[in-house]
Amino acid sequence: MSSKVKIKDIAVKAGVAPATVSRALSNSGLVAEPKLSHIREVAASLGYRPNVVARNLRTQKTMSILVVVRDIGNPFYLNVFKGAESIARAAGYSLLMGNTEDDPKREEEYFEMLNDGHADGMILMTGKLPQDYELPKDISDKVVVALEMIDGSNLSHVVIDNEKAAFEAVNHLISLGHTRIGHITGPIPEGMSVRRLEGYNKAMAAATLPVHQGYIQNGDFSYQSGEEATYKLLDLPHPPSAIFIGNDEMAFGAIRAARNKDIGVPEDISIVGFDDIYLGQAFVPALTTVNQPCLEIGRQAMMQLLAHLSGEKNSTETMIVPTHFVSRETTAPP
Repeated sequence: MSSKVKIKDIAVKAGVAPATVSRALSNSGLVAEPKLSHIREVAASLGYRPNVVARNLRTQKTMSILVVVRDIGNPFYLNVFKGAESIARAAGYSLLMGNTEDDPKREEEYFEMLNDGHADGMILMTGKLPQDYELPKDISDKVVVALEMIDGSNLSHVVIDNEKAAFEAVNHLISLGHTRIGHITGPIPEGMSVRRLEGYNKAMAAATLPVHQGYIQNGDFSYQSGEEATYKLLDLPHPPSAIFIGNDEMAFGAIRAARNKDIGVPEDISIVGFDDIYLGQAFVPALTTVNQPCLEIGRQAMMQLLAHLSGEKNSTETMIVPTHFVSRETTAPP
């Protein structure tokens, strides 16, 4: 059914000329907003599928975009992918997900695919660029960074204010009466983890609360690292009564560590995560966390990338997408 939808069908429903639809869906750069988004949304609603083979021959494009993540096992990335795909599909692009598992060699391989013309662009969610590797000269026209700031990269970014979100999360624990608050970071020195650590430190300083020795433990965003870091915190002579944790997956590991030591959450220790992946609501107890708007981050990253690929945008920019705090069952007064 969807293969029978024609350019003229989209034109009729969108109220524009067929030539305008053709220019909008080919990313010609000749159709401005909001008309451009309107046409793409109409095309998606009708199930339009372009003749990719014919167009690829004509435009010398693959009509493929790489979405590169550090760990495909983390469900958080899937919603970002879903948001990006909703925009890419209307523009006739297909998405390919690349999983690096923090392996520098695999990171290079995805950039080689971009360099060799196997994909037209990339949404990068690993928090870093490959080292000792010659990046494409036109990288700013082909790569948009999502979720994690890569300082000094001169690339467009779609991110949240990690420092502010972390500050608000720690303030929640302080407002409950906690004074001994630990923090499990993500991988340091990556920008996202550093900014969340800064938010934690600023919230503690603003409340004139001390950060005791051993209260900051490093993790790597994995479940196992959250569990191991929590054991270290709980084994301190004066363990914290609350922990702010750099992502939800590590928070799940922290809850397991507390249970293994017969420490109740939140009766004996409060825990706050970060991301608000869907498992957090189903977890028992339901996880208090910071919500990142994954779908919107994916949508905005894809729109920025399409603007670069079509020549509509020549300069880079950083878009800050707002977060909100979600209070559930893993926090309580000490």
